[in-house]
Amino acid sequence: QPDAMRAVEVDGPWHFAKNPAGAFVDNGATRLKSRLLRRLGWDVVRVPFFEWDRLETPAAQDAYLRRKLQWSSSCSLTVDSD
Repeated sequence: QPDAMRAVEVDGPWHFAKNPAGAFVDNGATRLKSRLLRRLGWDVVRVPFFEWDRLETPAAQDAYLRRKLQWSSSCSLTVDSD
């Protein structure tokens, strides 16, 4: 059993608002949910839609997820490719 639980949250556009400069910022519900999960012991790895949408190939998506997750040698990543 791992020391910390890990959650991957895929954040679509409804998780964000735009600030006056036009940049995406977390909305209140998203900030609250992330904070609550962290307090419950979860390691929350977030995948915002505007980063994911720039990835043009499955290989780029795989590399992105591996970087975000920073898996140790004792962990494994299984991705279903349906």
